[in-house]
Amino acid sequence: MSTSVQSPSEELLRTASFPGLVEATAGAGAVSRAAAPTFLAVTTIPVGTNPVGLAFIPNGDLYVANSGSNNVQTIDTATDTVIGAAIPTGTTPAWLTVAPNGNAYVPNNISNNVTVINTATSTVVTTIGLSGGPAAATVIPSGNVYVSRFGANSVQEIATATNTLVGAAIPTGSGPVGIAVAPNGKAYVANRNGNSVTVIDTATATVVTTILGFNQPNFVAIGPNGDAYVANIGSNNVSVVDTTTDTIVTTIPVGTNPWGITVGPDGHAYTANRGSNNVSVIDTTTNTTIGAPIPVGSQPTALVVAPNNKVYVTNIAGASVSVIQFDPTITSITPNSGPVTGGTVVTITGTNLTGATVTIGGNPATGVTVNSTGTQLTATTPPGVPGPADVTVTTPGGSTTLVGGFTYFLPVHATSLTATPALTKLFPPHVYFPFLTATLTDQVTGLPVPGQTIVFHIGSNLMGTAITDAQGTARLNETLLLSLILLNGGYDATFAGATTPTAILSPSSDHAGVIEP
Repeated sequence: MSTSVQSPSEELLRTASFPGLVEATAGAGAVSRAAAPTFLAVTTIPVGTNPVGLAFIPNGDLYVANSGSNNVQTIDTATDTVIGAAIPTGTTPAWLTVAPNGNAYVPNNISNNVTVINTATSTVVTTIGLSGGPAAATVIPSGNVYVSRFGANSVQEIATATNTLVGAAIPTGSGPVGIAVAPNGKAYVANRNGNSVTVIDTATATVVTTILGFNQPNFVAIGPNGDAYVANIGSNNVSVVDTTTDTIVTTIPVGTNPWGITVGPDGHAYTANRGSNNVSVIDTTTNTTIGAPIPVGSQPTALVVAPNNKVYVTNIAGASVSVIQFDPTITSITPNSGPVTGGTVVTITGTNLTGATVTIGGNPATGVTVNSTGTQLTATTPPGVPGPADVTVTTPGGSTTLVGGFTYFLPVHATSLTATPALTKLFPPHVYFPFLTATLTDQVTGLPVPGQTIVFHIGSNLMGTAITDAQGTARLNETLLLSLILLNGGYDATFAGATTPTAILSPSSDHAGVIEP
């Protein structure tokens, strides 16, 4: 029989040793790493010692509780960097939560209290005494907070309006840790040492039932359909509980020693596999894993998913938070066509678009902005060539291409042709101005159009042709045609239309008379 004695924090977090730790080689129940697709963590954020819990605060940033540093740090989720000074807590802060009033509640396992932080100012509001080794906190439908007491086998309610304890402690199984609340208002408490889950009616603060059949359950998350997903450290799997009948309906093999579990906005569940240093992804529609586990830092313990589907994972032995961003997808682009001159503002819809750059036809789009959920971006098209062009979106997580997703076309530009009257003489019989001129203008741009053929004619009689110069003007000598011009009282100039590299020019014409000074 072992005579070693563990401190309460070592028992809760197992930071001094990790009984049952299996190296990331081929643990029982581990998902094959040969499966596809393969994803990687895109960055690692250094934080304090032994980071555990994570919680988003109202401005979208992320709090991380460092159990070894006895503080909370703030991660700017736009830059994925730590900002501001660390916020002091009690001893060994663990799994925290943020209440609707904007305050964060941080259970401190060794100092037996809960630190309350105003997330708007990142300052400590108060400290609430709570014996029994507080471990994890979660918000219940009333807006109050439940805190599990790992050493006292119970859950305590805290009134967030007054920051005081509410009523008697609610009994649970042995070693309660993670708590999650289903849409029906029932709280599911993972009792790691009791191999059970306690179900609590949060409206009455009473135990409904106790579900058996788990193996060191540590954390719970609620899926899109209301089922509870329970991570079992001891059996390398996730148990799925029907929250209507409070029975286990299936189990899903994941990585080794899953300590944490969460469900993202995409409906997938994610487990932090502390024994295999990776994250498993579960499709909650089919209750099967997707692809290979994603390698992260040393001993991942907890994780959360941002609204833009980026996954943040605490590595308790690595003093870091891993950030996972999945490959982007493109569902549509609107509008899907525009002029070759570029300048069309398009909206691209898809997933995992945060941090995106865009190319169309291989050329970079400009003015790229992405919404907060990473599901839609806007960009301005660059110039292109007529025909279909590939649209490629690239993020830190990868890239995707919509082949022929945008079509460039030549815009139709109306033109105007202005012919000058024929001048016949200054003093008889002298011809005053021997040239007929016609100037071609692009009515869309307002610019002269060079290099185009202008036909000069009188009725059906061709007088000749000329090419417009840099000023858009074509000139034809009228000397030999003067009598015919006089006879018909003028002449006509016609542009038949043309296609240029940037536009289709529409036809135009003009009639010019005769001036006899």
